[in-house]
Amino acid sequence: TMASGFDQQARDAIPAEVYMISGSHDSQTSADVFNVNSFQLPDPAGKAGGACTSALLQVLHDNHNNPGDQLTWVSVLRRMRDVLNRMGYDQVPQLTSSRMIDVHQPMHIVPPAATGSRRAILIGINYIGQQGELSGCHNDVKNIAKYLEQYQGFQTKDMLILMDDGQHHNPTRTNLENSFERINQYSQPGDVVFFHYSGHGGRIPDDNGDEDDGYDETLIPVDFQRAGQIRDDDILKNLVRPLAAGVTMTCLMDCCHSGTVMDLPYRFTADGDVMERNDGVSFDRLMGNPEALLGLALLLPLFDEPPSVDFRKKAKACDKRER
Repeated sequence: TMASGFDQQARDAIPAEVYMISGSHDSQTSADVFNVNSFQLPDPAGKAGGACTSALLQVLHDNHNNPGDQLTWVSVLRRMRDVLNRMGYDQVPQLTSSRMIDVHQPMHIVPPAATGSRRAILIGINYIGQQGELSGCHNDVKNIAKYLEQYQGFQTKDMLILMDDGQHHNPTRTNLENSFERINQYSQPGDVVFFHYSGHGGRIPDDNGDEDDGYDETLIPVDFQRAGQIRDDDILKNLVRPLAAGVTMTCLMDCCHSGTVMDLPYRFTADGDVMERNDGVSFDRLMGNPEALLGLALLLPLFDEPPSVDFRKKAKACDKRER
């Protein structure tokens, strides 16, 4: 059948199970919340956070306080929408994925069958000193990291954190792309990945005709004025497609225009009832070999240590503060 053929193409194109929660449709914008305390987070790390991140954390924390209440993808997104609406935001959270799933089944960051390592890439960009400076993105990362450690069994040594705070790896385009490569190098079947991005997202004219609206959605690194933006096509090609079968990755994208920023083949929104196919996906384009992000000589210094070594370690030469 056409549906099963589409599903098989999706499995061939994206071997891993990938689930992305985003705070808005592509035509919507995300919002910077200036007081996460109004979301009633338990001991929030700071006084500002992204609306989508804060809403998801409130839903998850509420669930842990009521363990008999089994969260499904439907209930997660609808409760997020309700939290956002109460705060005065009209964002409609949505889920895109690499698989057609029953969204009324339980939602797991760490599936029961996942017996391997748990790693996270957490990116928070406040664009300090730049026009359009945000205030909540560092706190988003700190709150997510605390949640993953406290409730999901992640360890600090297995979290790669990129923030423009002078203390962590700087979230430049090169470092973001290297983090994509790094997580693929390390992840094995049975492993779990959590990817979180809090910062600006954008739209730029589509360069290959694969977007219905004529635009590619983008992530905006701290050095975007010099290095450019990261297109959704490149995120798919360099982060999503190379993940091994048997890996489960959950992504939280708290940025503008984030609805399809990973170009995944299935979509469900909080104001819908079932997951639908994204018929705009071009599997012919997807099935091309993922291109290397950087020359092999540049990558070797990042990945020559054995996987048992601290996941966060990184060659100093590749982590200069770039502005």
